[in-house]
Amino acid sequence: MLFPTSLVGSYCQPDWLINRAKLAGQYPPRTRAKELWRIAPEFLKEAQDDATRIAIREQEEAGLDIITDGEIRRESYSNRFATALDGLDLNNHGMVKTRSGSMVPVPRITGKISRKAAVEVEGVKFLKAHTDRMVKVTLPGPFTMSQQAVNEHYPNLAEAAMDYAAAIREEIAELFEAGADVVQLDEPWMQARPEIAEDYGLDALNAALEGAAGTTAVHICFGYAAMTKDRPEGYSFLPQFKDCHCNQVSIETAQSNLDTSVLEHLRSKKIILGVLDLKDPNVESAELVASRIRRALPHVDAENVIVAPDCGLKYLPRDVAFGKMKAMADGAAIVRSEMS
Repeated sequence: MLFPTSLVGSYCQPDWLINRAKLAGQYPPRTRAKELWRIAPEFLKEAQDDATRIAIREQEEAGLDIITDGEIRRESYSNRFATALDGLDLNNHGMVKTRSGSMVPVPRITGKISRKAAVEVEGVKFLKAHTDRMVKVTLPGPFTMSQQAVNEHYPNLAEAAMDYAAAIREEIAELFEAGADVVQLDEPWMQARPEIAEDYGLDALNAALEGAAGTTAVHICFGYAAMTKDRPEGYSFLPQFKDCHCNQVSIETAQSNLDTSVLEHLRSKKIILGVLDLKDPNVESAELVASRIRRALPHVDAENVIVAPDCGLKYLPRDVAFGKMKAMADGAAIVRSEMS
């Protein structure tokens, strides 16, 4: 099918599950943030499962073809996996600067980074049990995790990133064994810190993807619209992904009004095309979504386009998130019909 649709990863979590005002009032947590949950610890898993069922069903109702768990069980896209690894001091935080210049607490790397247990495997099994559509699961990438920590163990962050990559590679193998159709690595910090990414980012990313038994994707963005208002006109680190071992590259085009000719560099990849402007509180029309798909087609073959939001829907009001998601599916259907 042309123009299958999917979330990038996250969907909005219900207000009864997480303190959305508190969530929106801080940068995405890099350390554990258990205080965000409204549910008592002994009932939290059950509540997260129930909310995940809702997220799955709303994706299906909106007409999406590839389903995620909405990252409902996560406080941020990265901290659930990153804080589950060995080699980190999670109680005595370090500090790093975000792309917007603010300082945020992060784990300190105090020993060898390694994966001690599966993190998202049970989530994939749950997802497979509650939908008959294709499923995708997301993980933070090794470069981004290396930038979201203070290194007090390795000679340099490049070596730390390679051990992050090994942990991700082990997780990816089990995710595909559990039935994932697509595994996506999120690497927003490769866009935020392109000079450092040039040094070791792609090597670490390819190490994480080595030997993957299924379809892999990498998401590159300019940050959540709720946190990062201004967008550059183009990517600082995108053509380099022609040498990435992933099958798909996820980019945003709507909020930045991206010059889609940059996609010419990625003709060997499928493109997860971001077509929802998440800074706009209004729900796009299906025709507007269709126009954003069409503007990419001179530079990417139609059969290589997956339609998605620019970034995660985590911070949107629930009615807006669902409306945008449905408009996206309806817009893809318009262009699919035209191409047929």
